[in-house]
Amino acid sequence: MKMKATVSIKTVDIETNFRGMPEVLHPVLIWDDREAVLIDAGIPYRLPVMKEAMAQAGIPFAKLKTIILTHHDLDHIGGLTELLNAFPHKIDVLATEEEKPYIQGEKPHLKITPAFIDRFRAALPAELPSERRDAILHLLEHPPTAKVDRIVTDGEELPFFGGMEVIHTPGHTPGHISLYLKQHKILITGDAMMIDNGCFVEPDNNVDADLAKSSLKKFLPYDIQTVICYHGGLCEENVKHRIERLVYS
Repeated sequence: MKMKATVSIKTVDIETNFRGMPEVLHPVLIWDDREAVLIDAGIPYRLPVMKEAMAQAGIPFAKLKTIILTHHDLDHIGGLTELLNAFPHKIDVLATEEEKPYIQGEKPHLKITPAFIDRFRAALPAELPSERRDAILHLLEHPPTAKVDRIVTDGEELPFFGGMEVIHTPGHTPGHISLYLKQHKILITGDAMMIDNGCFVEPDNNVDADLAKSSLKKFLPYDIQTVICYHGGLCEENVKHRIERLVYS
């Protein structure tokens, strides 16, 4: 009988008001006795939070060898450059072909338009120090970039932790992916869906809302016991029914 691999999972809880309201982001650390993988890189200037989470979990820094990006939105890749520069060893960055040019800075982010930046500038608190204001606007105008080392594709099984399947869930962005840990029946959704007041909901900033809704149907065939959403965190209660309710709502 095939033994289930011994795997540990921890969300790195990053507090922010990045989207104009207080919330907690949830990059995911997964590790075993050989290596660690990080799903999404969080926002800029949170490297100490990431390192502290690894230290508390007893993960040696040298174990972090792979970062998988679900998509290119700034709150998912903003901390990537700092992470890659902070560790002395090479960390491989994985993403889809569709997301690669945005992550590498070859194309402008789809959602950071001049109009978005103007709205964001107008919404900044008047009491915010000018240095902080300038830093935020510079970040929006010049998002961090990094090289994508490996392309992942829909249905591919990555050789991590007994098998990690890539599920292409476009709509939030063109190349958005979710990830399913087969042996552990855990679904990591990225921003394919969120948790709000205990319910699975769709994000309100999809580039293609109809496609995003349709992508949720891809979750239905999977045996899912635990869901981790980047916005909302972990859910283990009646998840299959709750996914079905969102899909057919």
